[in-house]
Amino acid sequence: MSGEGAFTRATGRALEDAGAAADRRRYRAYQLELIAPHCGRSVLEIGAGQGDFAAQFEGLDRVVVTDVDPDAVAAMARRFADRAEIEARRLDLDDPASLEIGAPVSAVVAINVLEHIDADADALRRLAGLVEPGGRVVMFVPGYPRLYGEFDRLVGHVRRYTPATLSLAFERAGLRPVEVRPVNLLGGLAWWATVRRGGVGSPNPRLVRAYDRWLVPTTRFVERRVRPPFGQSVLGVAAVT
Repeated sequence: MSGEGAFTRATGRALEDAGAAADRRRYRAYQLELIAPHCGRSVLEIGAGQGDFAAQFEGLDRVVVTDVDPDAVAAMARRFADRAEIEARRLDLDDPASLEIGAPVSAVVAINVLEHIDADADALRRLAGLVEPGGRVVMFVPGYPRLYGEFDRLVGHVRRYTPATLSLAFERAGLRPVEVRPVNLLGGLAWWATVRRGGVGSPNPRLVRAYDRWLVPTTRFVERRVRPPFGQSVLGVAAVT
């Protein structure tokens, strides 16, 4: 998925839809809690969209936020103009020239990106080339084929992952899986009921707000203590050797 409008096609949201970001504030903090421990001092985020996730990083030496959509890159450049450690770039995994980011980073992060790419192992291999030896490739992807529904089709998801299939993609890319596990059990159950079983073509904003306010804090509390057997998403961390 490339070029102008890629953000909207991939998410079902317009770049100007700032309200949607506010609706997911607790969920983004939950994602940061899961991802940040694996990131080190410099981070490259792929498919950063409006920069909502990366805006949460504090105290890092360098954060490179990228997207294939030039309008998204321009929006992030404006948003982070006063943060010297953050740079916005256009990055297209099919364009070798756009992969020149200067010094390698300690971690590459992609949230809900890999599922859009047919040749996922090839994409992971290219991303690993941007990471310093011993660094990490961190993927946060939609989980479990049984949750694949109309919304997935509308936004161009090629697949949903299980821990086994994401681990296999890492290994095919020459990476060593470090941690691959399901996350967000309650979100998975809610997704099954509303989007998959209920046939809803897109998440209901009212339900998204309610989920963010009430269920995300419960999810964070429970999953700090118990590893869920299933979830809406799969978190995958792999080492670059």
